[in-house]
Amino acid sequence: MCGINGIFDCNGGKENYREHVKRMNASLAHRGPDDEGIFSEEGITLGHRRLSIIDLSPGGHQPMQYEHAGKKYTLIFNGELYNFRELKTGLSGEGFRFRTHSDTEVVLAAYAKWGTKCLDSFNGMFAFAIWSHSERTLFIARDRLGIKPLYFTIKDDRTIIFSSEVRALLASGLTERKIYGRGLDDFLHYQTVHCPASIVANVTMLKPGCFLLAGKEDTFYEEGEKRGPAIQSASWWPALVPREKPVTYAEACTTVRKLLREAVECRLVSDVPFGAFLSGGIDSGAIVALMSEVATAKVKTFSVTFDDSEFSEAVYARMIAKKFGTEHHEIKLSPDDFLHELPAALDAMDHPSGDGPNTFVVSKATKEAGITMALSGLGGDELFGGYEIFKRMVALEKRKWLWSLPLFSRKITGNFRKMMKPGVSSDKIAALMEMSSYDFYNAFMISRQVLSGGQIALITNGWKTGSPAPGKMAADATRSWHFDSPGQVLSRISVAEIGTYMQNVLLRDTDQMSMAHALEVRVPFLDYRLVEYVLSLPDEIKYPHTPKKLLVDSLGDLLPPEIVNRPKMGFTFPWKKWMKNELKSFCAERLEDLGKREPFDPEGISRLWNSFLRDDPRVTWSRIWPLVVLSHWLTKNGIES
Repeated sequence: MCGINGIFDCNGGKENYREHVKRMNASLAHRGPDDEGIFSEEGITLGHRRLSIIDLSPGGHQPMQYEHAGKKYTLIFNGELYNFRELKTGLSGEGFRFRTHSDTEVVLAAYAKWGTKCLDSFNGMFAFAIWSHSERTLFIARDRLGIKPLYFTIKDDRTIIFSSEVRALLASGLTERKIYGRGLDDFLHYQTVHCPASIVANVTMLKPGCFLLAGKEDTFYEEGEKRGPAIQSASWWPALVPREKPVTYAEACTTVRKLLREAVECRLVSDVPFGAFLSGGIDSGAIVALMSEVATAKVKTFSVTFDDSEFSEAVYARMIAKKFGTEHHEIKLSPDDFLHELPAALDAMDHPSGDGPNTFVVSKATKEAGITMALSGLGGDELFGGYEIFKRMVALEKRKWLWSLPLFSRKITGNFRKMMKPGVSSDKIAALMEMSSYDFYNAFMISRQVLSGGQIALITNGWKTGSPAPGKMAADATRSWHFDSPGQVLSRISVAEIGTYMQNVLLRDTDQMSMAHALEVRVPFLDYRLVEYVLSLPDEIKYPHTPKKLLVDSLGDLLPPEIVNRPKMGFTFPWKKWMKNELKSFCAERLEDLGKREPFDPEGISRLWNSFLRDDPRVTWSRIWPLVVLSHWLTKNGIES
């Protein structure tokens, strides 16, 4: 795991960007403390910070160069290629030569062999850039599920500046520190900004499963052909909608177990000590169980525990650790401990998010225990229907007839619910009832909304950005899958979850918070082969009659029944208590600062904050905390309104 940076003038300018990239590299030192490198020639500079995981020798230094058949390439690579050994064997048989044991060199050779089609052969998490010296083109790509980030901005329609982090783009001195209005609107609604936008004006995120080619216009067009931009992007996954032949439930269980075991096994390839995050739930328990089957050494596990038993999952994590004989580490957290860590956690955020400090503290303790790579159960809920939204959306699909009723009667029903049972759930039901007609994607995004439209109007004095309709993010996430049949509702929800909350909150937070401590996190549930298979299964096989039934049944008796049957808690902190006590002044100060910015209204923010302090059920801690984070991040990074 590493950090990458680059600047390229597509029109062949002669400017040297070394000093700019040096500043970008310096801002990514936390991502790669083991080594640093810069490649530079006229019009292009590539920078790299290295965290050594595979091939710890100096041979793994980047930017890495490779020559084959008279052509020369230079690569900067962030991530891991899990099947690099198989690819290396095949390429060696076709005359490709290797001087290192790294996966990075295999990426270069694969590109020399197949060009952009090399991506189809890769199983891994990555964001990388390859400079082709002879063609003078830059190829940038991101993995299928968006596990590794890649941000870029285009200056003067000709110069592309890219990096693993937004802060590195800002450090280049070539990116304006100005907030993006629509990105802000997105954040207020959903506690994040959905790809490809960001919170910073003119800073874009390369979409998951996409690549970008940049070069002179005449590089991509035949003589006389109509010219287009010198920077072109394209999607490379999913190339086809996966369709499995009909399978029995038993066959599905067998295949899921096999694919997940293989996903865990290939992610244990490492030349550094590794461990696993263990919350005590089904997903992390499944990963630890399978690690214990395939690992050659005792597995080390890490859990966060609280003094408050209402929030602590310690007893369940211990149960799993004992069953599989792991070397278990508990990170006991008190409010004072958290308050001490909180400024550092917020400072570590590359992009504001309403979540993340939990991953920061467990990553810190894991790294301090001598671990450089850890496995996580992230993705299990999205694939196997672990969230309540799966059942709710299936139920809504069966009740679409409600939207044939007159709008005024639906509004009366929604308002009556809000009056009789005030709270976040009632507000969302009322918003659903006010849709002019039933739309799956709008309904999904309403369920994921943090602040309501009325609350946003309150704190911004009615400010509007003209953002796209709420369901657009979810619809865009599913654009290549087309799960439109009545028997594929669960897959449609999974893809919407993956393309919104998972990629733009969970994966982003995992990356920025773990890399703050130079810790690599791998996610077996997001092995693309497992994802494609589970998404291809019909609802009748995947419906979670009991929590994540297909996953649990696939594991047989691996997990203790106490883990399988216990209520879902989720990995969270006692935020409400902390924000009303130990963190009260911390939050109040940042909310006051936010009120001084455009387009915020200080009186509206004060009213929302006081509603939370009075235990108004419509204003939970999760409606306030993202505003605290946003204020801190904007100030820390000098972003202007």
